[in-house]
Amino acid sequence: MNLALSPHKTQSGFLLPSIHAAPPFFTQQPNPRTQAVVAQNWTRLILSYARHKRLFMIRAEDADVPGSEWDEVLRNPRINRRLLSPHLSAILADMVAKGHAVYEPPRQTSSVLLYWRTPEEWAQVLYDWANSTGQLNTIMTFYEIIEPPVPSPLSGIPLPILRKAVSLLTKSNRAQIIAVSDGEGVRFLAGNADK
Repeated sequence: MNLALSPHKTQSGFLLPSIHAAPPFFTQQPNPRTQAVVAQNWTRLILSYARHKRLFMIRAEDADVPGSEWDEVLRNPRINRRLLSPHLSAILADMVAKGHAVYEPPRQTSSVLLYWRTPEEWAQVLYDWANSTGQLNTIMTFYEIIEPPVPSPLSGIPLPILRKAVSLLTKSNRAQIIAVSDGEGVRFLAGNADK
């Protein structure tokens, strides 16, 4: 079977890059320079797919689980290849080292929280959302932000990312953290929208 290297659309509508059809892409490379290129391509692919599907977590074990939410990218049945968990673990470590992810929970190295948007980008999305929905100078709980009555770009955002975004807004005087009876809260401050 002669399979040309070409992009391929998954069932979810995600366009896999042509490198996904190359068998060496799924193998940890012994040459450090080659492996660095492979890791860079996997990082780009993982972050793009996570953004497409709104996925925030990936575990090294996801490579071993057929039918997982990551199956479309971690496997390629057209060439009978899959990424092995030790290789995925090395890629995740590289992503953490380069600031594209953080280990979550901390003090372990098998699962990461993905930054398909940087914390600074999430902070801006959060502030823009608060501004456009009339939430400036209103106290909101973190739960109200994560689980709003009307879906928003922040729906389902993991708490560690939300905390980091709020912290960045606090440092730029666009928000303040407020203690509320049922958890953590934030007040978005008007006046510094461009920071």
